[in-house]
Amino acid sequence: MSGGSDPDDELLSRVFLTRVIEPGDEVAGRWVREFGVGQVVWRLREGGRPLPGVSEKRWAGLLARARLAQPERDLGVARDAGVRFVCPGDAEWPGQLDDLGEARPLGLWIRGRPSLRMWALRSVALVGARACTEYGAHMAVTLAAGLAERGWVVVSGGAYGVDGAAHRGALGAGGATVAVLACGVDRPYPRGHTQLITRIADQGLVVGELPPGDHPTPSRFIVRNRVIAALTRGTVVVEAAYRSGSLVTARAAQRLGRHTMGVPGPTTSGLSAGVHELLRGDATLVTDAAEVVELVGDMGELAPDRRGPVLPRDLLAPGARRVLAALPARGAATAEEIARGTPTTEDDAIARLYELRALGYVERHGDGWKLTRQAMISVQGGRSPC
Repeated sequence: MSGGSDPDDELLSRVFLTRVIEPGDEVAGRWVREFGVGQVVWRLREGGRPLPGVSEKRWAGLLARARLAQPERDLGVARDAGVRFVCPGDAEWPGQLDDLGEARPLGLWIRGRPSLRMWALRSVALVGARACTEYGAHMAVTLAAGLAERGWVVVSGGAYGVDGAAHRGALGAGGATVAVLACGVDRPYPRGHTQLITRIADQGLVVGELPPGDHPTPSRFIVRNRVIAALTRGTVVVEAAYRSGSLVTARAAQRLGRHTMGVPGPTTSGLSAGVHELLRGDATLVTDAAEVVELVGDMGELAPDRRGPVLPRDLLAPGARRVLAALPARGAATAEEIARGTPTTEDDAIARLYELRALGYVERHGDGWKLTRQAMISVQGGRSPC
């Protein structure tokens, strides 16, 4: 493993490093940038003096890991599990991950048939609380299904709660979804989501930085979130308490210049507190897939205007609406009184009143005019209680 220009050497070197170096290690990322992958691997294989930026104790730990690393074996295990390894610079590598700088993954283990690079070009992250409420699960499913129906890929972390709901929403709509795991992609975690993650691998993609068989740790969940943020055009947080890991994803998205969005919830819910804190900052409030796409999509992908229900009186000409509004809610009024309340001429008011009578809004009682029961419902429904 000399670290020459041979692509096979590069592949084996990076597989070796995924077994030795923790994801997101910026010191190691600096080594790779300054010395090259091959030289870093050689130094770890040969031992000797530490590379810059680490203590003797930490260097000793890295050397111990290096002695156990078997990249050829890892690649064999991966192939048997239907997993491939993609390096920076490969045709399938998503270029937006390069925005992570020295925290960029050394490579990605990928399970599933589609191209990650192509899918990532039109993707949105949906993340949130593991112990979400029914409201949070409903919003995650609805948002994911709406995004999938619009041709967007839903990316999440495969966890319980909002993550699982997001994946299921996308799959249920016949859409595309990617699970980014904090463990080896051949070992689904959490165990209770084995069936879901297997389904994602069959219909979408399961992605991770850790080699086959590796287990998750709390720190690995946290650093995994930067990949979700970098991979996508924007991150939507559905529910999150103040210390939720999904807020880490949102803040990483903000640092990377991606869109950050939040779904509001009840102010009495602790699981909405973190989202509301985001919304008080630079995040954008969203309530459905159309509003998400308006932010992350191409020019012209606009959300529809939000309006209340169209009432029959909304279809009247402006003059007729004014006359209708001038009639008292109780009792009758003369054409002269109605004209003063509009204001318009008495002749114009009479003409409008006959028009409204033909439409069933008013009826004549001698010299007076009054609202029909149908019109009273229509008029009162549009008046502000204030």
